[in-house]
Amino acid sequence: MNRRQVLTGFAATAAASVLVGSSRASANSAAAGLFPTVIPLPDNWLPEGITIGFAPFAYFGSRADGSIYRADLVTGRGRVIHQGPGAAFPAVGLKIDQRARLFVSGGSAGDGRVIGALSGDELARYQFTTDPSFINDVVLTPSGPFFTNSREAALYHLPLGRHGRLPAADRVVRVPLTGEWVQMGTGTNANGIARTPDGAALLVVNSATQQLYRVDPRTGATVVVGGYALENGDGLLLDGRVLYVVQNRLQILAVIRLNRAGTAGTVAARVELPAPTFNVPTTVAKFRSHVVGDRLYLPNAKFGQTITTFEAAAIPVPEV
Repeated sequence: MNRRQVLTGFAATAAASVLVGSSRASANSAAAGLFPTVIPLPDNWLPEGITIGFAPFAYFGSRADGSIYRADLVTGRGRVIHQGPGAAFPAVGLKIDQRARLFVSGGSAGDGRVIGALSGDELARYQFTTDPSFINDVVLTPSGPFFTNSREAALYHLPLGRHGRLPAADRVVRVPLTGEWVQMGTGTNANGIARTPDGAALLVVNSATQQLYRVDPRTGATVVVGGYALENGDGLLLDGRVLYVVQNRLQILAVIRLNRAGTAGTVAARVELPAPTFNVPTTVAKFRSHVVGDRLYLPNAKFGQTITTFEAAAIPVPEV
């Protein structure tokens, strides 16, 4: 079976799962135990990032050892598809592309890894820096993924070749952040990252300054967007012209309506994420479903707590 057949079969299986009960009312699906709003993760998982692709599958990285867990959002069940290399190589932010590749931020390891979502194999590893670092999050663009480093005023870019070919290890591009960017101390600065609605630039939230910045991906030049106070700003998700910003320890999801260029916008809502269902949520991904309605899923990182159980929880997409 060739790779295209594998991907087609995977997508078909996913589509069939999503359509389970589609001819019935959503209430019947809920009654049958489908589409749970809480997705349990393995004990001691220490999640932070989430990505959803080849629906209904969500993927979660482990800060504990770099493993990757795949959950079926229809049933709530899942399994570890990639056993991580150990505590020195955490898996933080992650995104999946249309070639079923997971691009994984390596946190304090200073690297980015590429994992096959079907095979679970490590396809490539890129050492961005050997200096003290925290490679925090990643966004996919047509030219390749960009990674944030919370300890440095720079992004790291993997320029993809023709047909999405992964670059050689020495082709990593460091993009210094200039302009209005402010780097404060050695704590968490650059955190979540997304594209602007027109796709021409990037958006990065700085947890230290509480500001959202628009970044030119070619030059690294930055400007502050909107002047929003995004305390504890973490994961970003762009959906059309709506930007979702997870404010982790505040347990708030800020909803910002942007213009096409991502140079200005307004805060349309601040959605409270109530305890105990939510416990320091960090990142967010959208799941589109005609059965139960569109949802946002957020993993609970539970930073600084002596807790062994972890999960992700869902809310309906806010109407704004």
